[in-house]
Amino acid sequence: MGARGQGIVAGIARHASPRAPMEEIERATITPEFGVDGDCKGRFKPGDRNRRQVTLVERQDWDSAMAELGVSHPWSARRANILVDGLDLPQVAGTVLRIGEVRLMVMVECDPCQRMDAIEPGLQAALKQDWRGGVCTRVLSGGVIAVGDVIMVDQVMETIA
Repeated sequence: MGARGQGIVAGIARHASPRAPMEEIERATITPEFGVDGDCKGRFKPGDRNRRQVTLVERQDWDSAMAELGVSHPWSARRANILVDGLDLPQVAGTVLRIGEVRLMVMVECDPCQRMDAIEPGLQAALKQDWRGGVCTRVLSGGVIAVGDVIMVDQVMETIA
């Protein structure tokens, strides 16, 4: 567990196309234009309202859902980009998270889809509780992140642009 207001990046994953398998990686380049390099969901164009460039899920939330169902699946089955350990992800749109030079603004809750029930019956419902499905973020500034990097709450913005 990290200090209050910070945790660590415990995992990074991406998928090349919507139905492609998740690829767990040790480092990733994140940009405001493309999100996680090599991930199909991160593209951003001016005027676009993409609220899902980079997704984050808490290890504790994933583990709680697995325990509730009595099963064990890798965190990447959630299809999120970053696994966070030791930080309670803010449930407030406009909050900015920082991983080194990378700044990510929380946009919305990452609602679990029906695909979760294809992985495990009941998983979609288990992830709907208290934002267990994670958060969707927009990239404000890019850089390179790696497993083991510190992630922290940087600031709360007044409005979402």
